[in-house]
Amino acid sequence: MKQNVQNVGSHLQEMKSTELAWYITGFVDGEGCFSISFTKREKMLTGLEIRPSFSIGQNKKSLSVLKEIHTYFGCGAIRFSKHDQMYKYEVRSIDDLRKKIIPHFKKYSLRTNKLRDFTSFERICELIAQSKHLNSEYLNEIIDIAYSMNESGKRKYTKQDILQIIRVR
Repeated sequence: MKQNVQNVGSHLQEMKSTELAWYITGFVDGEGCFSISFTKREKMLTGLEIRPSFSIGQNKKSLSVLKEIHTYFGCGAIRFSKHDQMYKYEVRSIDDLRKKIIPHFKKYSLRTNKLRDFTSFERICELIAQSKHLNSEYLNEIIDIAYSMNESGKRKYTKQDILQIIRVR
């Protein structure tokens, strides 16, 4: 009898965990962002630093949700952005993105247009993990993919600016 109680308890815990996982996916579908940023870096072989990032922004009233998501994934950090007066949960580590964030969204799939951005994001993370971003052929592919993502987002550099940076090298 005691064994059955333990099984019920673990089943309920697993169900709660699954519900939370789906909740997080739904939350990210509405509020999250998968992005790739480019920064000029003279010391980099290509002249560019490529930074994939998964983030969710919320005002201070919803900070507790970001903390719960941070705990769930067990990686990244929460910071305050003075620019837009929002808290942001962000994961930038390529290892954490590949081992924790990407597997979550492969198992608990997004349902909006964000799925397209996620698929592009996953491809870029794989290329970076394989150091293909240091090869000009793949670097051009990464740039093309990145500039097809988040079409309504703001970028510091145009695609032409970025391509000009790597042509100079």
